[in-house]
Amino acid sequence: MPYIEMPKLSDTMTEGTLLRWRKNKGDTVASGDILAEVETDKATMEMESFEDGVLTEIYVQDGGKATVGQKLALILAAGEKAPPESPAPAPAAAPAAKPAGSNAPSPAAATAKSSVPAAPATPGARVKASPLAKKIAASKGVDLSRITGTGPGYRIIAADVESAQKTSGSAPAPASVPATPAGPNDQRIMLSGMRKVIAERLLISKTTIPHFYLNIEVDAGELMKLRAEVNASSEKSGQPKLTVNDFVLKAAVVAATKVPKVNASFDGDAVVQYGSINLAVAVAIDDGLVTPVIRDAQKKSLREINELVKDLATRARNKKLKPDEYQGGTLTVSNLGAYGIDSFSAIINPPQSIILAIGAVVKKPVVNSRNEIVVGQRLSIGLSCDHRVVDGAIGAEYLAELRKLIENPALMLI
Repeated sequence: MPYIEMPKLSDTMTEGTLLRWRKNKGDTVASGDILAEVETDKATMEMESFEDGVLTEIYVQDGGKATVGQKLALILAAGEKAPPESPAPAPAAAPAAKPAGSNAPSPAAATAKSSVPAAPATPGARVKASPLAKKIAASKGVDLSRITGTGPGYRIIAADVESAQKTSGSAPAPASVPATPAGPNDQRIMLSGMRKVIAERLLISKTTIPHFYLNIEVDAGELMKLRAEVNASSEKSGQPKLTVNDFVLKAAVVAATKVPKVNASFDGDAVVQYGSINLAVAVAIDDGLVTPVIRDAQKKSLREINELVKDLATRARNKKLKPDEYQGGTLTVSNLGAYGIDSFSAIINPPQSIILAIGAVVKKPVVNSRNEIVVGQRLSIGLSCDHRVVDGAIGAEYLAELRKLIENPALMLI
């Protein structure tokens, strides 16, 4: 097919922004040539050609948005003619800014009111859904192609179908209370693609996943001591220093190998327990949050985790991650200690069943084993669990293993 269409570069992608064409109209291109740069909700990707020929038409210009599957350009081989069907129309121009104080919603705002906007289905694309979800959808007449799945790999599960059926009336409830009308000095900032996905995913998480929370405070004195010793040695040998987060990430992984039931997802009529621990690490970027994934983290050393996190975080902030580097996580760690946050509760990243919330190491008076009040270094850890997968006792067992590792950090090095 000579048409070049907007590719689906991530499971959550419904549209992309064509940042710039690397080829111009009239240029000869070969299969494998880079045609353009496309910005998704998570990264900036290079789009390559799978055709040989001449770039005959460009339908979406630099900076334009296009839905997945929309025609972007036309490549024709020598002597080839354009197909008779007309290309899909270019996306409409962005709506004019709403006048300050106006109560009339803009077209974009009206679209955004749906709690889970339906992604346009690509013709012939296979819908990923569990057998139970398909059965329920068939009996209730629900169109699976209009549903965003919350199961593993964004697979549609039974709960998604039930939720979609409840909200499929003629007047769907808005996702939130309308904002106070803007004043003369206020401005309306349209959501970026990333922020839209964050809004959708977290709304799904909080409305469909039964969260419960466990919190502990651990003695971080031995960890801080070991870290200082390791970093002193690293400095002499020219190696990079390890962070507190590196130790926490390693402990999170080792603890999950001891309590494998937390490394799982709910899948409608089953629980999927994963054989590998794919550790997702929350990274703050200018436009939101990305969770790059360290695959098979149970096989990685402390030093390897340190190097991988630095590399993934740098490329996440530059929007240079590949799709397989931010998809497929099985548990997540979010650390706000560097921002001075002592403790917090995190929202689960579906379809995972747990997320760890790590605060700052804080000096405070504590009572030691001799009943003396001394200065201690304490670390607050919160665990958010999906109660469909992880019961309170399992969550407590996991935190107990985490406490043992952080308070005896040498165990991580064995």
